[in-house]
Amino acid sequence: MRKQTRRKVYSLVNPITYAITGATITDRKALDKLRMLEWSALEAMIKGKATVNDWRILVDVLNLTETAARNGIGPEVLPICEKAQEALHKAAMHYEKTKRLVLTGQGIQAIRELIEYADLQQSSISRSELERMITKTKNYIAAGKNVVEIT
Repeated sequence: MRKQTRRKVYSLVNPITYAITGATITDRKALDKLRMLEWSALEAMIKGKATVNDWRILVDVLNLTETAARNGIGPEVLPICEKAQEALHKAAMHYEKTKRLVLTGQGIQAIRELIEYADLQQSSISRSELERMITKTKNYIAAGKNVVEIT
């Protein structure tokens, strides 16, 4: 009796559609959903009702924007990234003392500008480039080089 092999049958992907999807700019609907999450996290920080998850969302925006800027996509945002990083660091230090996440006026302005620049960056590059930046950011964080951690 011969051994019978069972071959895997992979679902077929239309390579042309796949390539076009990767080459197009990310659709506005998906970016708007992401933006709403970021703006609501900032709003919670402004009102003093933010959670660690809200802080983490803003840190993720910062990390992704900074990674894209360092790779040539809107490098003019780097000074704003430094201001936002300092503001989020101060918020983390304040949280350790008082268990409340809040931002200063300058920090709020820096985060607002950061979110606007992030929107410009993400809406001006292709989806595959955006995914590549996300992967680079994940690898950067996995290497232990992220902004700040709340303990």
